[in-house]
Amino acid sequence: MVNSATVELVVSAVKVFIVVNVILLMVMVMILAERRISAFIQDRYGPNRVGPFGILQPIADGIKFLFKEDVIPYHVDRFLYLLAPAVILVPSLMTFAIVPFGSSFSFYWGDTPVHVRLQIADLNIGILYFVGIASLAVYGLVIGGYASNNKYSMFGGLRSSAQMISYEIPMGLAIVSVVMLTGSLRLSDIVADQQHMWNVVRQPLGFLIFLVAAFAETNRLPFDLPEAEQELVGGYHTEYSSMKFSAFFIAEYANMITSSALITTLFFGGYHVPFGILEALNLPVAWEVVVHVLSFSIKTAFFLFVYLWVRWTLPRFRYDQLMNLGWKSLLPLSLVNVVLTGIGIAIF
Repeated sequence: MVNSATVELVVSAVKVFIVVNVILLMVMVMILAERRISAFIQDRYGPNRVGPFGILQPIADGIKFLFKEDVIPYHVDRFLYLLAPAVILVPSLMTFAIVPFGSSFSFYWGDTPVHVRLQIADLNIGILYFVGIASLAVYGLVIGGYASNNKYSMFGGLRSSAQMISYEIPMGLAIVSVVMLTGSLRLSDIVADQQHMWNVVRQPLGFLIFLVAAFAETNRLPFDLPEAEQELVGGYHTEYSSMKFSAFFIAEYANMITSSALITTLFFGGYHVPFGILEALNLPVAWEVVVHVLSFSIKTAFFLFVYLWVRWTLPRFRYDQLMNLGWKSLLPLSLVNVVLTGIGIAIF
């Protein structure tokens, strides 16, 4: 009989391997989608030469980054300069660990029963893990800006620190409202609580606050002040090239994927199919697992599309508008939402 601890370790390692590689694959898909959707919105072709319909363009981009000359300017703080890409990339991959992307299933490994939950780590403080790990990303941007010894990079790093700290507060309060309704910090419990009614129905204001804060946390337009090309020549990554620049690039898209997955998990029922359709079909367990993963993937893909749609639709805010929106609008609204949630729980 196989040792159960060994089986659990192997299953966990397989899940980590699959999730990390799927995220990296999704980054490639997002790079292509960004180019194709922006081209469609701007009434132009986009990439259409490398492979059928340009689908091999992300691979060509990766090869370009891999073989591009790796220049390290003489004036940088070398240790911090090399550390910054890792500091931002690792948390962006770690945060997905708590997201449940499907239901569970069981099978036998020899005589040993194995229960597999489609989630890397079902932590009882899952939301706190996300908030804590996601907040580490700001250090990568600040360190990169400081280590570059370049005024444009430094301004980008300072902007990112102010922006991300400001918008983490309303994002955290939006999450608090969901936790109050569910009574648990565990993401699997939050998903289970939405089996019959999604949190977006019960928390529409919380959803809008979280969505806006997610845009700001990922430095996407209209909140891309840390890397505004017209003002900062690229911002915190101005002095980076080759695979170190690619690490910043991958981290931004990985953060978008994790944010979209969290919006799906917190407000749109996670992997649950709406209107009780799946229960009515009475499918075998294996097919239910497949449908759950597809449901989660489609919802996440929709919010990734929203990221691209907004980027090519809205102009960038001025910096004072960015800070005013965070401190004077989103923060009071998120506090009001927490109070209203508490009143609603007390009454109903």
